[in-house]
Amino acid sequence: MDATRSYPDAAAISALLLAWYDRHRRVLPWRALPGETADPYRVWLSEVMLQQTTVAAVRPRFAAWVARWPDFASLAAAEEAEVMAAWAGLGYYARARNLVAAAKAVVADHGGVFPQDEAVLRTLPGLGAYTAAAVAAIAFGRRAVVVDANVERVVARLFAIRQPLPQARVAIRAAADTITPDARAGDFAQAMMDLGSAICTPKKPSCLLCPLAAECRARHEGSPDALPVKAAKKAKPQRHGTIFWLERDGAVLLVTRPGKGLLGGMRALPTGPWSDAPPGLADAPVTADWQMRNATVAHGFTHFDIELALAVAGGQAHQAAEGEWWPIAELDRAGLPTLFAKAAAAIMRKDG
Repeated sequence: MDATRSYPDAAAISALLLAWYDRHRRVLPWRALPGETADPYRVWLSEVMLQQTTVAAVRPRFAAWVARWPDFASLAAAEEAEVMAAWAGLGYYARARNLVAAAKAVVADHGGVFPQDEAVLRTLPGLGAYTAAAVAAIAFGRRAVVVDANVERVVARLFAIRQPLPQARVAIRAAADTITPDARAGDFAQAMMDLGSAICTPKKPSCLLCPLAAECRARHEGSPDALPVKAAKKAKPQRHGTIFWLERDGAVLLVTRPGKGLLGGMRALPTGPWSDAPPGLADAPVTADWQMRNATVAHGFTHFDIELALAVAGGQAHQAAEGEWWPIAELDRAGLPTLFAKAAAAIMRKDG
């Protein structure tokens, strides 16, 4: 490492990275091609979809979504239940509710035109610091400091920031601010994301291919793999519950979960409370001849893991049951969250 110079050289980084991006940029369905103007709706939608979700998973869902709701006006007019069903399987369902709420706010308060200012963008439902910065930069070319997980990793290595996450995020953002250019802000943000995705990967980064290798302090110190430093994960609590499959005349009972809370507003199979207690039949939706299956379904949420027992009943009218009777043959159209889709699949294939 040359002791006569500082690492990294902020002035050199944007030029090196943008030159690399012009040759190696990913072609993505929501990304404007060179010479095109970015569509703010598609930029915003993609950024929300990509939170905690992979590009591979988002590609087909994005295409289906924009075919159905191509702009703010159509999304603002959509039925929330249909939006939630279309979102099923992507997880973090508050994102879908906030998409509708933000679209309505854009139509009602901004004449159907997405605001360009980062501070105004943050007033819209679901647009936090990252999403507002990403939209301002990518859709409108505004200078904004865009830091997602990929950028976080790149910057931590460029500046050899050794403070553990999440405490290091203040320093990482400050460092990112020093290398964010005034010109081509959107391309710079996307270039940082592409670099983190393809080259500056979590494990075994391809430093020999990196356009910023000469400016990377962690590489010069021989420790890029060790950064960013992550705090030790805490063990997640384990919860239990029971899912109830109530069947009649080729249909199964579905309910709509409360609007607030986990999986809020989603269609689902009835279930009792999720707690530390062993599963049972005490919270069945109706009195019936319930039979416990010798099988369970497991799922991981952000803050806890859950294992759910399966109970089935059928052959009666069950007129008192509250909810909707959904044809079992068309259950894939109900938009069940992943957990309940797992349970339905297990029951239909007679697990246990």
